Amino acid sequence: MAEAKTEVAAPLRVLTLDGGGAKGFYTLGVLKEIEAMAGCPLHQKFDLVFGTSTGSIIAALIALGHSIDSILALYRKHVPTVMSQKTAPTRSAALKKLASEVFGDAGFGDVKTGIGIVTARWLTERPMVFKGSVAQAHGRASTFVPGFGVKVADAVKASCSAYPFFERTIVRTSMGEDVELIDGGYCANNPTLYAIADAVQALKRARNDIRVISVGVGVYPEPKPSLLMRLAKKYLISVQLLQKTLEINTQSMDQLRQVLFHDVPTIRISDAYVAPEMATDLLEHDLGKLDILFQRGRESFASREKQLREYLM
Repeated sequence: MAEAKTEVAAPLRVLTLDGGGAKGFYTLGVLKEIEAMAGCPLHQKFDLVFGTSTGSIIAALIALGHSIDSILALYRKHVPTVMSQKTAPTRSAALKKLASEVFGDAGFGDVKTGIGIVTARWLTERPMVFKGSVAQAHGRASTFVPGFGVKVADAVKASCSAYPFFERTIVRTSMGEDVELIDGGYCANNPTLYAIADAVQALKRARNDIRVISVGVGVYPEPKPSLLMRLAKKYLISVQLLQKTLEINTQSMDQLRQVLFHDVPTIRISDAYVAPEMATDLLEHDLGKLDILFQRGRESFASREKQLREYLM
């Protein structure tokens, strides 16, 4: 008598996307190749998609069913406009317009896969992660509302509010609470730990049954400051400090991930570049430079192609 075959559950696939402002073009380069390899929209391939700041825009659009080509077109249209603004109020207004045009009235109940958008509470200095499914809740499941009742556009804008270069964002929850939020990069610019915590603690998946692809924005030399920026020395120091803060956060979160979840199979993609012509920062608005970052992302995929195929197929 033939033995009954034991059904093997498919691994839980997780995609996490770092913050980094305009450098999200690098992320899109990596994802363009991953989507081509997968042969389907990424929401059909990944069970959880987490994003911070620029990664939150990409993650939310993926979860709502957009292709990488359509996201790239939106980035080429909107990012130079947002990042070329000279003040926090005008940047914030441009970001709000971007979020409104791109996401409309979409809510977290509209997503097609698990989602996590990372923000930080200004007053209580704690993270606030917007999710679409009660299955991802770590507590208070009986009062869970997708995305706390906040529109995707508002949650994404909050995740991208890199204060003081953008104004803080106030969102109103379904409970009638007004919550003041800033960029999620201040607590988890690399959101991989939060995503793995959902997979292990909330979704109850075994660590070796999870496959994580963590995509950064690359590491680049600092750009030479213009004469105007050198004159505005305080502004220049602020940009450099924000950049350094986010990069330190990113690296520390990845080190913690390697210590705490070394047994969760993970591919990390975020290459470093030293050539002077690669100098850039999160406020880059030169579309020619941004398209080079996109190309570099596609090249970074190539060096992990074999392992990525094993994760995805």
